[in-house]
Amino acid sequence: MHNFKANYEKILKVLKQISQEKLLPYQRRKPVLADIEVIAINLTAEYLGVDSECDLFRKLPKDISSGIERSVYNRRRRRLFPYLEKIRADLSASLNIDQDHFIVDSMPLEVCKLSRSSRSKVCRDSRYGAPDKGYCASQSSHYYGYKLHATCSVSGVFQSIDISPASVHDIHYLKDIKEQLKNCTLIGDRGYLSAEYQLNLFKTRSVKLDTPMRRNQKNYRGSPISIANREKE
Repeated sequence: MHNFKANYEKILKVLKQISQEKLLPYQRRKPVLADIEVIAINLTAEYLGVDSECDLFRKLPKDISSGIERSVYNRRRRRLFPYLEKIRADLSASLNIDQDHFIVDSMPLEVCKLSRSSRSKVCRDSRYGAPDKGYCASQSSHYYGYKLHATCSVSGVFQSIDISPASVHDIHYLKDIKEQLKNCTLIGDRGYLSAEYQLNLFKTRSVKLDTPMRRNQKNYRGSPISIANREKE
């Protein structure tokens, strides 16, 4: 309990520094716990690995749990998700304010094995967010599920995170990055190799997209190590 309280107070202090909103406009009555305090509870639970609401309310100190019921907390937490994302973006921007090099990459999020994909009902409520089949080049295998896209600074702070169906190509994520980065160097693997996107990012946002070349690409020279080995020979 003391560990939860200490982490909660530290997170709430940081949130108050980056967010001036205490009560969001959709509320008609002033609650006991402000929205920023509900967000702090949610972030503290994620930080401590508490993934059950029952377990969370057992660990909540009485001075916090007495201000909100479990059903009310669950409802407010879901409604606060867009504001939580805004706070995350503001926090990452403040931590990456002096960064000029970022790394972009993706990873597979498998929902189930391919043999069970036709029978799986996970996240099939809407066609827009439904999983599908994709290919992971690093593992040389097909899978069924989603793809996690992320941009991270060289200091280890995530600038942006997004999820798409598995069939979406990595290069389409650059459209979102275009609205988030400027005046920096973006490092990616061969999945982001595109002369058109590279030129567009540089002209519109001054973002230099740095990717390795393919062996069959014109003017391919190879990696610095392979070049050095050839020069020695």
